Amino acid sequence: MGNAQNTVTMEKIVSLAKRRGFIFSSSEIYGGLSSAWDYGPLGSELKNRLQRYWWREMTQLHDNIVGMDAAIMMHPRVWEASGHVAGFSDKMVEDTVTNERYRWDHLTNEQQETRTSPNGNPLSEPRDFNLLFKTHLGPTADSGSTVYLRPETAQGSYVNFRNVVQTSRMKLPFGIAQVGKAFRNEIVTKNFIFRTCEFEQMEMQYFVKPGEDEKWFEHWKEKRMEYYRKLGIRPDHLRFHEHGPDELAHYAKTAFDIEYYYPFGWQELEGIHNRTDFDLSRHAEYSGKDLSYLEEETKERFVPYIVETAVGLTRTVLVVLCDAYEEEEVAEGDVRTVLRLHPQIAPVTVGVFPLVKKDGLAELARQIELDLRNEFATFYDQGGAIGRRYRRQDEIGTPYGVTIDYETKENGTVTVRFRDTMEQVRVPVEELANRIRSEIRNYKRVGA
Repeated sequence: MGNAQNTVTMEKIVSLAKRRGFIFSSSEIYGGLSSAWDYGPLGSELKNRLQRYWWREMTQLHDNIVGMDAAIMMHPRVWEASGHVAGFSDKMVEDTVTNERYRWDHLTNEQQETRTSPNGNPLSEPRDFNLLFKTHLGPTADSGSTVYLRPETAQGSYVNFRNVVQTSRMKLPFGIAQVGKAFRNEIVTKNFIFRTCEFEQMEMQYFVKPGEDEKWFEHWKEKRMEYYRKLGIRPDHLRFHEHGPDELAHYAKTAFDIEYYYPFGWQELEGIHNRTDFDLSRHAEYSGKDLSYLEEETKERFVPYIVETAVGLTRTVLVVLCDAYEEEEVAEGDVRTVLRLHPQIAPVTVGVFPLVKKDGLAELARQIELDLRNEFATFYDQGGAIGRRYRRQDEIGTPYGVTIDYETKENGTVTVRFRDTMEQVRVPVEELANRIRSEIRNYKRVGA
């Protein structure tokens, strides 16, 4: 195996995503829509597998975290209580010549001081720009019908706190996990799917007793960093960033970001926040409902504190694509592109290839692929040279390739090729599924 070339750029990621069917520009035949993206056959499978991986880690592996799925449109008072209606805004300026808009905090110090845009034109005065998408519920558009597309999934967990406690008989500490769409009408960057107006969040709200919040905050801070290492993300591409006093959100006592080293530099991947009792107290005030918790052992009643972990699903897609992408020299002048995706999230787990189409090999390969399909995501390919077929699968991150050849007909064994090392071994057909299960279970990324 040759040396990996760390030459990932956003241009290469965008090109691969389009060429191989991961991500397309939304409404592309009409010229596209800024900040909107469609996930193709491989992209939707990658996104769904990442969601299932997170859901398993955050619910199935814990006996005190449950899931829910709140509505996208909620009572408008929810967003008044949360502070989004009054204070969910960015400072925005406008290029007075081109009318392009920019977030004030995204401009350089020089641009802010000279009040000039990246195009060199004069800028307008900074003004607040509310990020909520407003719409109307019902046949008439008036003030009484105003609702908002949710900017986060977290509030659905807070307003359902009492329902979850009563129906699930949960005792502190416990968590509520959600995955769902969120919408923010913000000025977006040009870094592909890093920041978009429509995105999916994976959030977990962990309810704890006041006084125990700092302990649980540290617990989840370390657990979430461990999660990315388990996913195969390179440790040297991850770090913590603590929010200073000028960065803290109005609801936060403490906040850390897990940052990832994207091709455009260090930026946020996940936020971990100690939200204190702000959210439940505000919803209790605005709704008039009691959202306190009675601790049965001590008979003490209090409003729980909340430790939140929040990550974008679509941003995680970008991270795993960037982190998995490598160009590796396998021979002089021969460079292969490979995505070293963890087998549990790779869109295709096993590629199945007959060495040739004739002599019954194609029929035998197809039967093996159908048998594997019951358990694994498979792809059957009988076109072109076998080396070219391997390379096509390497480029989309398929970890295992199975080749059916004349020896298969003679002794019932197949060749299993491993994406990361390109090593090949012979495995009996009846042991093939078990071998793949074992490889997935014990997978460790090469060089990680």
